[in-house]
Amino acid sequence: MSIIEDYLNERGTLTYSNVGTSMMPLLRQGRDLFTVRKMGQERCRAGDVVLYKRPPDKYILHRIVEVREDGYVILGDNCVNREYGIRDSDILGVMTGYIRDGKEHSVTEQAYLDYTARILRGEKSRVARIRLKQRIRRTLKRIVGRA
Repeated sequence: MSIIEDYLNERGTLTYSNVGTSMMPLLRQGRDLFTVRKMGQERCRAGDVVLYKRPPDKYILHRIVEVREDGYVILGDNCVNREYGIRDSDILGVMTGYIRDGKEHSVTEQAYLDYTARILRGEKSRVARIRLKQRIRRTLKRIVGRA
């Protein structure tokens, strides 16, 4: 077990800062905090943001976009590639809230619920926009690099 798993097992919740941009615009790297509750026996739902462990020791905070009988399909809000084969046993905790600019927000607030619905409903168009931006950046990089 790791420090994160030990902490969750001892205290039941963990508040931590995210690293990376995979959950933008919901969570901003180095500025926002998130709180997760230790996973119990219940199954997660589409829209839940979960902290899970990817072997060997990588911890990921992403959103469930599809619930399957044998596991979950997960995708970061700012990512293009779905992650398959995530099992209940991989999930350590479920996000219950986040802190932005010193203000606490709950996943039960209407603004958050609306955001989650938009993320789930607009996944294909959001992924297409992100991919288009990536292509434009690569193209500009090649053009500027030749000058």
